[in-house]
Amino acid sequence: MAGTPALVVFYGGAGESEIEQTVDGARLAAAYDAIEAAQAAGIDRAILVTDDSQLRADVAVEVDASQGAFHFGRRLAEVVRRHRLGDVIYFGAGSVPLFSANDFADIAARLSHGVAVTNNHYSSDLIAFRASEPALVAAGEVARDNALARALKDAGVAMESLPRTVATQMDIDAPGDLAVLVLTGGGGLRLRSHLEAAHIDTSRYEATLPLFTDREAEIVVAGRVGSHAWAYLERDTACRVRLFAEERGMEAEGRAEAGLARSLVAFYIEEAGIERFFAALPELGDAAFIDTRVLLAHKRIAASREDRFLSDAGDWERIREPWLREFTQRAAEAAIPVLLSGHSLMSGGLMALNEYAWLRPNGVPESL
Repeated sequence: MAGTPALVVFYGGAGESEIEQTVDGARLAAAYDAIEAAQAAGIDRAILVTDDSQLRADVAVEVDASQGAFHFGRRLAEVVRRHRLGDVIYFGAGSVPLFSANDFADIAARLSHGVAVTNNHYSSDLIAFRASEPALVAAGEVARDNALARALKDAGVAMESLPRTVATQMDIDAPGDLAVLVLTGGGGLRLRSHLEAAHIDTSRYEATLPLFTDREAEIVVAGRVGSHAWAYLERDTACRVRLFAEERGMEAEGRAEAGLARSLVAFYIEEAGIERFFAALPELGDAAFIDTRVLLAHKRIAASREDRFLSDAGDWERIREPWLREFTQRAAEAAIPVLLSGHSLMSGGLMALNEYAWLRPNGVPESL
């Protein structure tokens, strides 16, 4: 039944390697911080859905543990029906590490007027909706949460997108996101404590900060860059931006899984070679932000999660996949800072870095 919404937070698939556990620990800490923020907004009921039967939460939450084969949509619909939920605010652990009580209160207010809400219509991490039977049937068909908002809208649910801010777009999905959060100081108490203990190297990210406020500088951004991020970079940075936007929505629409993703940047690398690609980058910009998941999808390389994370961290010597190992080594040795990561760096990460660059002492040039 409708009324005060309930949180449904998914946390699962934790990895075994050290770097995966660092990211997964941050995702869980951020989830607890977000649940606590929502409770401060009067959203008292929270259900944490996990495949870890040993998980013991340190916030007031109902732990719903399950084992066996996992399908996102069917699991979500089953949890909502079994717990007899009405208005639901779903998000994956780590999806909203910068959300405050006011953010959750705003979503609850929108829901009370019968409007569903998402942080990103094309790749949703947070979706708030009324759990009607048609909505649950539509949700049950979705294999990944980033396709849920579109599925609900296709089923006739009125859907609004939240304003594109750092808080709504920042996500913890890879080591680069942790570096951004350490550098900018964002997140709740649990998350900040976890990040402090992880001793994350932020030097490559720090090296890019002066560029955002410099009219003579230029950055290269290549990957799944949405129109909102493109507009933000054009509007709110002083530097020039050389943008290669490609394969937005490749995960939600299944193109990566089907081997259909294609990348102009990857075609160039195939023709020129990795060495020539990194030799050319300094001629294009003073730093580069590259979404390696697009390149891997283009090449149909099924790199492990651990290898992808090691690449993001620049730890090329421990990467097993040969192509990604060489690419990461060249990036680490490049003449300019090259930051490798996934979709979240292309959106909330870049926004957070830019905002922090302007807020730093002497961040704003005198000419501005």
